[in-house]
Amino acid sequence: MMHWGAKSVLLGTILCGLCLSASANTTIDEKTAANAAPKVSANLPGIEAPVPTVILQPPAVAGKPLQFTLLLPLQSTSLGNAANAVRAGFLAAYEREKSGIAVNVVDSGDTAEEVVSSYTNALAASDILIGPLTRGSAAAIAQSGAVRKPTISLTQTDVDSAASSQLPPLMLAMGLSVEDEARQVAGWIASLKPAGKVYVVSTSTSWQRRAAKAFAARGQALGLETVVVELGSTSGFLSAADVAQFEKQQAEKTAAVFVALDDEQTTQVRAAIGASTPIYGTAQLNPLALVDWAGAKRTPELNGVHLVDIPWQLQADHPAVMIYPHLEVAADQKRSVDLERLYALGIDAFRVARQVATQRKQFELDGVTGKLTVSFGKDRARFERIEPVAIYRNGAVTPLTSEPAAIAPPPVTKPLDH
Repeated sequence: MMHWGAKSVLLGTILCGLCLSASANTTIDEKTAANAAPKVSANLPGIEAPVPTVILQPPAVAGKPLQFTLLLPLQSTSLGNAANAVRAGFLAAYEREKSGIAVNVVDSGDTAEEVVSSYTNALAASDILIGPLTRGSAAAIAQSGAVRKPTISLTQTDVDSAASSQLPPLMLAMGLSVEDEARQVAGWIASLKPAGKVYVVSTSTSWQRRAAKAFAARGQALGLETVVVELGSTSGFLSAADVAQFEKQQAEKTAAVFVALDDEQTTQVRAAIGASTPIYGTAQLNPLALVDWAGAKRTPELNGVHLVDIPWQLQADHPAVMIYPHLEVAADQKRSVDLERLYALGIDAFRVARQVATQRKQFELDGVTGKLTVSFGKDRARFERIEPVAIYRNGAVTPLTSEPAAIAPPPVTKPLDH
């Protein structure tokens, strides 16, 4: 199983909302790429092997169908499994709402030059384009001057970065982002009006530093007194000396601890500081796919730890989660939590693209990756995602229904789509 933590490279690059500079800019994190390739079966729905180009036509409808082009690095050594998971989710959603839409799936390549070339070649025949998957490629498209049609980028920008305001007006960024989760948790803690310091704990791993920075900035803006602490680590395990020092440092006047860590590292911190100090974190604390929790070994050491994660990972009875098939894996392979999240991203990407293609300027979706608020105006496209909150109970991640998920986003004026 791929963690959102130090165990994999790919998804941090994709899922962590990397910067618009080349290196750390994908929605796949540094941690997922290294472990992604061997973890996924070829049994993704509808996928026998990576397919460079597939054109799917809808049932007969009056008039010309809308042309969707999905651009993904399907044959990339490092990103191919992630790309195929997104593709599978996108096509699963298409199968439910295909009327009036034709989908062209294109292997974009995985270098920025290849992606920009694929994008520009697809423009003329497309009404809306979905992709790319990595932040560096999204930056290249944004800076190319080629964005003349609605484009749904599958990577998220940093909303606190000046780079986010440089996206073309017709480009919407909707990738999963550990920074966005950190900001949401900051809003959650601030809504509880805690008295005392909030410690922000990470290691030097880049996705953790970004999450810690995002939490601290949002927390301070919301009036929290934040103290950032960086712990040493080796092979994913925290330095015992640093953990002991942190235990002494936070012994008094601690309101809460935000951990930009994975579940195993958080277990180390929890053992040191005890259960009386509230701990909050991101989806990195949920190491299993939703369907795997029933038979999984429990982690009672984390009981009481709070986190956020997407509905696909938390809410089996969520209306949208219930209607889509699960990502298929081979019988001899372990289900990847990271690829589950990317599959869910593909589902919501189709649903958002479908709304944008019908020229809706503002809308909300109760999606499988969260409650989505989209504004697609002439000045700049805007996207917000609020994920449900959860807690460890009886050693397992359990959704919460009674606590606030975050400071609410600005309301939209259009009705809610389910």
